Order: sequence, then C-alpha cells, then structure tokens
Amino acid sequence: MSMFRLNLKIALRNIQKNVGITSLNVGGLAIALAAFILVIMYFNYETSFDKSNPNYNNIYVVGRIYPDFKTNYTAPPFAKAIKHNFPEVEIAGITKLDPSWELVIKNGDKTVFAKNFLQADYNAAKILDLQPIGGLEKPTGDIERLAYLSTESMQILFPDKTDNSPEMVGFGPSTSGITGKINGSITSNRHSNINFDGVSIANELGKSENYGHNNYTTYIQVKPGTDIANLEQKITNLYRAELLKGETDQSTIDEIKVISTFLDPLANLHLKPRAGNDAPYKILIALSILGVLILVIACINFTNLSIAQATKRAKEVGVKKVLGAYRFQITVQFLTEIFMQCLLATILALILAELILPTFNNLFEINLSIWHADNSLIWQLPVILCLITIIAGIYPSLVLSGFKPAMVLKGNFSTNKQSYWLRNSLLVFQFSIAVIFIIGLFIIHSQLKYMRSQDLGFEATQVVYVKNIMIFNDPAKFKPVREKILKIPGVESATVSTTIPDGSESGLNGYTAGGKQANIDFVDVDFDYFETLGIKLKEGRFFSQKFKTDTANSAIINESAVAKYGMKNPVGQLIRGCNMDYKIVGVVKDFKTQGFENAVQPTIYGIKNPCGNLKVHIMLKIEESKMAGALAALKAQWPEINTKDGEDFRFEFLDELYGKLFKKQEQLQSVFFAAAMLTIFIAILGLFAFAKYITNGRTKEIAVRKILGASDIQIFKLINSSFLVMVTIANIISWPVAYILTKKWLETFAYRVDLSALPFLMSALITILLTVITVSIQAKKAVKANPVDGLKYE
Repeated sequence: MSMFRLNLKIALRNIQKNVGITSLNVGGLAIALAAFILVIMYFNYETSFDKSNPNYNNIYVVGRIYPDFKTNYTAPPFAKAIKHNFPEVEIAGITKLDPSWELVIKNGDKTVFAKNFLQADYNAAKILDLQPIGGLEKPTGDIERLAYLSTESMQILFPDKTDNSPEMVGFGPSTSGITGKINGSITSNRHSNINFDGVSIANELGKSENYGHNNYTTYIQVKPGTDIANLEQKITNLYRAELLKGETDQSTIDEIKVISTFLDPLANLHLKPRAGNDAPYKILIALSILGVLILVIACINFTNLSIAQATKRAKEVGVKKVLGAYRFQITVQFLTEIFMQCLLATILALILAELILPTFNNLFEINLSIWHADNSLIWQLPVILCLITIIAGIYPSLVLSGFKPAMVLKGNFSTNKQSYWLRNSLLVFQFSIAVIFIIGLFIIHSQLKYMRSQDLGFEATQVVYVKNIMIFNDPAKFKPVREKILKIPGVESATVSTTIPDGSESGLNGYTAGGKQANIDFVDVDFDYFETLGIKLKEGRFFSQKFKTDTANSAIINESAVAKYGMKNPVGQLIRGCNMDYKIVGVVKDFKTQGFENAVQPTIYGIKNPCGNLKVHIMLKIEESKMAGALAALKAQWPEINTKDGEDFRFEFLDELYGKLFKKQEQLQSVFFAAAMLTIFIAILGLFAFAKYITNGRTKEIAVRKILGASDIQIFKLINSSFLVMVTIANIISWPVAYILTKKWLETFAYRVDLSALPFLMSALITILLTVITVSIQAKKAVKANPVDGLKYE
C-alpha cells in the first residue's frame, strides 16, 4: 500500500511538473474518447432494436423471392398454412400497415392524426409483444376489434383522463358522424422496428382474402433450436404447393416453380433486411470503424508524446535502479501515471460528450442520453479505460523502465533506433488515417453536390402534397374536387395517385408485352399527373380527358419498361396485366422517384387498375408567387372542396419530402467532416510534439551549421525534410485504401460521380501544407536561437 502511495505521489508531481505536455496528452485523448463515446452509444442504440422482446432470437419475418425482387409482403392465408403444417412453428400471425393512410381521430375540438395505424391479429400481437396498458386482451369474436391509441395521442384527446377505461371518439371531420371505441392506450415509443400511433387487434385479419392479396406481413415464432435453413425450404415447398392448387396454365406453373421464400430474423429488420436497403448497416459499420480509428490514433499520439518525454525521465530511472528498484516496479509506476492521465481524459471526455450530445442527437434524429440506468456505458467505459491505458501506456512504460543506469547517469543517453522507427511509423499511420478521411470527405461532398444538382426527371419544387382520406379510384369522383381546386388563384394543376415520388415503393405486378412476361412497378394516377410533376414525354401523349378510353384501358410506360420488354415503337402496342389488356398511348422519360441509390424501375402508369392500390395522394402545382395565398384559400375552402377531410387540411412540400432521401448521406458527410477535423487535429498535436523533440535533439547540430554559414531557410528545409518524407509516404499508403473504400461506397448508388484525382491531390496538398506550418512554428525557436547558447558547454 505504501508503494502505491509513493507511485501516486510521483505520478501527481510529474503531471504537475509537465503541465504542457500532459495537457496535450490528456486533451487529445479526451477529444477522441468523447467522439468514441458518442459512436459507441449510437452503435448500442442501433443494434438494440426489439431486444426487449422476450422471444427476440426466435422471431422471423416470412418473405418471398421472385427472379426480379424480394418482398416482405405476403397473403393472409399463408400464416395459417405455416402454423398448420410445421410443428416447430409455435405461433404465426400477420399485420397490415398502410403508411399512406392517415386516420383523423377527434374528441370535441381536440384532434390527432394517426399516421401509422397498425392492424394486427392476436397471434401477431403476442409475437411482437404488443402490450396495451392493462395487458393484452383477446378479442371475443371474429368481428370485434380492440383499438388502442398511443399514450401521447390519448393525452391530447383526453387531457384530464386518469384511468385506462374505453372512450368513444369520432373519425374524420366533425361533420362525418362516424364514431368508434378506443379501448385504451398503448406505449408507442418502444425501441422497435414496429412503430405505430395506434393499433387495432383482431382475432383474424384478411379472412376473405386469398393468395393474390399480398399486402400483409407474416411473423412466425419458432421453437428454440429450430433448423432455420430446413424450415425455410419446407415453407418454400408449401408456398409453391399453395399457389399451384387448381392451376393448369403451364407458363404460370413454370413461374411458380422459381418462386421461393425466406426467413428474416427480427434482429435483421432494422439494419439489414433481406428485402430492403442495408445502407443503415453499412453507415453504422463505417461510423464504428471511424470511432475506433480515432481512438487508435489518439492512443498512438499518446504513445508518441510519452516516448518523446523519455529522455527527461532517464536519470530518474537510473537512480531508482541503482537503489534497487526492479524493472517491474518501474513499469507499474509509469503505468500508474498513464492510467491517471487516461482517467482524467475519460472524465473530460464524458463532459465533452454531454456538451456535443444535443448536436449529435439532432443530426441523427434520435434521443440518446449518457446518464440513464440502462446505458451500457456503465460497464463499457471501465473496460475502454483499461484498454487505452494498456494500448497507450505499455510500450512507453517498457521503454522508460528499460534504461541502463550506467549509460544514463554518465549522461551518454539517447533513445534507440527502434524507438525512432516506431515513432516515425506511428506518425505515418496517423497521417494515413487523416488522408483517408480527407479524401472521403471530398468524395462524399461531390456525390451529394451531384445528387442535389442532377436532373431528377421531374420537378418537385412548387408541388404541394395534400394529405387526404378520401379515396378517388374512380376519376369521376376526383373531377369535381379538381375543378374546385383549380378555381383557387395560383393553382396551375391538380392530380391524385397511389404514391408520390418521395422514395416510397409502388406496387409490383406481372405484365406481359410482346410475348415476354416480367414483374414491373405500377402506379395508378389521374389526369394531369405528369403535367403536375413536370415529367417529360418521350413519345406518344399524356392521358387526356379528350380520350374516353384513357379511363378504361390506356397506359403510359417509362423508358425502363420499354427496355425491359425490348419494345420497338411501343406506342399503340398492348401490354397485359391484372386480367386486362392495356393500350400504350405514351412513353415518359425515366425519373428518379427512388432517389439515387436505386435505379429507375420499369413502371406502368394507368388510370384504371383492377389490382390497384388506393388513390389518396393529392398533388397540386402552385405558382410560386401565389403560394401563401393559395394555401390559405385551400385551408379556408377545404370543407367544401373535400368533405371527407373537412376542417383538417394538411400538406407538405414535395421537394422537402424528396430531400429526406439524402438524409443518411448528409449525416455521413457531417460525421466525416468531424472525423477529418479530429484526426487532423490529433495528428498535428503529435507532429508538434515530435517536431519539438527532434528540434531539441538537434540544437547543437543547428548551432554548428549556423556558424558554418547555413541560412534560416536552409535550416527550416533541413528540419522539414524528414517530416515531409513521412507525410508523402502516408499519402502514398492511404491513396489505394481510400480509392477502394470510396469506390465501394459510390457503388451503393445507381447514379454517381466518377472518381477523379482531385480529392487525392487535395489531401496531399492539405497535409503537406499543415506539416510545413506546424514543424516550422516549432522549429522557429531553434533557428532563431544564438549558436553560442547551444555550444557553450562543449
């Protein structure tokens, strides 16, 4: 214990004696550690979705695989068939969620808009651990549905409510007269992929629907230890058998035989769903690697600074060894000092992380907190503290404890070549990482600039998306609404469709043209759809009210669909789908409804579609100078224009909705900017300390050179040369790595910039310039010193 106290006192005195170098050490490490804490908190958050579910490891989504696509959407009878045929499946249930549908719920003058109202059967509610306040109840019959609203919505509708008893509410506008019962509230802010504003639970969903109604999600819960690969194959065989029942057409039979199913674990749904985009997973991995690299280069910096201080501690070590201290004892002493510095850095890092956290939360649109009981940092931080103490401290401690007493006490001491090469290598590594970040930052910026400036193929500006609950599948129903809207000054055109071009997925179905069958996207529209969005016509014509057949069997396809079917002169040809023949009246140029990551899909647009979705998305083209007045007029007149919505006029600007597709890449750009600045800062800190150490070690050499007539410029050149060599080597090493990484990132985009040499040349220029400035500032004192002062003891 007395030995520990002695080591502690020595450590504190050394920290006090070397405040400058300790501040550099602790400050650099604290900044890097703060960044790492934020990254690890984000990693914990992103990888813990649905982990509170008691059956987390045994729940799977059942999806379908076709030659052209994968989907999580299945038909209602499939879940029941799976449960009936496979004993290893404990429960099977289905859910349905239509994000395009916004349910208006009222209690007097209080209104909430349920954007995500989840329908679930009782089995799915059990699988997903949906727990209304008061517990999950089973509906008493086939007709009864138990409806629950989020606690936040219930609080808005019934601010004085103190119990969880059922309440009657109104649906739609106050004049609709439609009422219903809300059975209670349910916690909606769960850390889960299954998010909702409200939920409706029934004993069975889609009872009258068959295998053609693929708009449900099937969940199964399997017994622990189930062979998933084997079950997956058995479910595929079952699905094919179900589809083949009563089928006689050979071409359809051949198509069914290539369809398969997959089981996607609940753990995959958030980051890397098999039938979705794994960009969130890639970004999380990239962020995690960035966090680790930043911490590693901070530890390298710490090691370099500690080794640079070694000569000042040499005599201390020599005296201790002469007095009988063992190398192990000296190593422990220095590790204690380094541990104290790392502990101080950790405390400062927590303070910094807390200060940066609001900005971080705002960037990623999350709500992380350091100070809560469930935070994994409680056990992770002590582990990290011990690791960085060992990584940053073990080598300097071994170097310091390994000095030979006879050499250092005679004054004939210098660190060995091994230490010199290690310091150089570590500095090269630091700058290599910094160069990779700088190149990455330039390329991400270029891609984002390209995405913002590239022609989308449609005009999102001045287009207003009006939320609506009225269904306009019949063009005659929308006609009077359009006429009323167009009377408002400033409104240039109005239309309605099943989807809006904001990255939303459209429907998918099989269509045949020229003897070739393929699955392509379909969008159900109305007149003026293409004109409202400014979509360009390639050949033929748009839909027009002058042609009565346009509401019966006309279709417009895009360029990708023409290419998919290998059509020549497509206008006038027939394309068959949904048990009817369509006549192609026009071809439109491709436009990027899915953003830049996904290629434009072959798509057919029709006014009539027996297999179509609900047309509820109203879009208006409004003159920019009259935008405010037109929106005010629409709000005032909406009860007369659209009685189904009544007083509830809600809208969004289409360009803002489309801009959300860039959000993940903008987040990545912000993170890369912060990482690049941080790595450069840490590398400059290390370079500054290393330059100081090298310059101090060459004081006599500089003095002799000045006496022999060397100019200041020549001395500056001499000192800078070795550092410039190291920075050049760092660039040469990092360029191939940066090229491979950025090329892989760019390959995630269907539409992207070409890699140019400019980012690589700019990174070299920036790092060389920073090196020259940093080393020159440090070398200035030695260059300007009087040579006599450096040689007077010789």
